[in-house]
Parts: sequence; structure tokens; C-alpha cells
Amino acid sequence: MITKFLAQAGALILVVTPALATPAAAQQQRFYGPDGRSVGTATTSGNVTTFRDASGRTTSTATTDSQGTTTFRDSRGVTIGRSTAPKR
Repeated sequence: MITKFLAQAGALILVVTPALATPAAAQQQRFYGPDGRSVGTATTSGNVTTFRDASGRTTSTATTDSQGTTTFRDSRGVTIGRSTAPKR
């Protein structure tokens, strides 16, 4: 009886765990210089886009709030600009 319970519990854990551990899919765009070499990436997850240089260091981020305002921050998190989309 206990062995059957553990087998069922183990199966349940195997089914549930991957669903909980799976992160949201992020979209990534790679950028190339005129010589064809990668110069960096932009990765978007939810409402945040993170910009990284060719070495993988974060250079800046852009976060869009529910009102459509995008806030740009440098690698230290200091706000360097804002952009507001026109209302439709």
C-alpha cells in the first residue's frame, strides 16, 4: 500500500514540478555590426527588455508600464529616459 502511494506521489511530483519550474519564454534578438560580428542582444520577457553587449554584460533595460510609458535605465538602474506612446 505504501509503495503504491509513493509511486503515485512520485508520478504526481514529476508531472507538477516541470510546470512550476518552467520560466516564461523570453524572446531574444541578436544585433550584428557591419563586419557581421555580433555586437549584442536584446531579450524581452514580459514588459522588460534587457540589452546586453557582445560579452553578455547588461548595458541597459527598457520597461513598459500598463499606461504605455517606457522607462529606459542604464546598467546601474539609473533612469536615462522615458517615452510615452500616444493614446489610441
